[in-house]
Amino acid sequence: MGLALGIGGFTLVYARGASYLSNDPAACANCHVMQEQLDAWQRSSHRSVAVCNDCHTPHNFAGKYWTKVRNGLGHSFYFTMGGFPEPIRINDTDRTIAEGTCRSCHSAIVHAIDQFPRAGGEMSCIRCHRNVGHLH
Repeated sequence: MGLALGIGGFTLVYARGASYLSNDPAACANCHVMQEQLDAWQRSSHRSVAVCNDCHTPHNFAGKYWTKVRNGLGHSFYFTMGGFPEPIRINDTDRTIAEGTCRSCHSAIVHAIDQFPRAGGEMSCIRCHRNVGHLH
């Protein structure tokens, strides 16, 4: 038990684990594969109105931290053991969260667009505007 706690504590300090609990976008680039996204966000129009958590986590306490824990544990595992795709890709759950945020922040225009039926269902903000917050 002591060994597990020691290794876990060391890993948390070494990986700057506490930084992931903050809203600081630099925490997202603790891992080198996200540096390009951070750099692009810093040049984007969204930089003045949103940080990573605003778009990539739900806007309630439990949802936000559950998403951070789920993604953090997954990222830790795959970056330690290998097997993650490069470039890193958003999963379906996180894509749904980001799409919901777009629709929430831009509800007036989304409502106007969604009034017109489309074959195949609802329009996806992310499909057409995927490089708005940061490059992919």
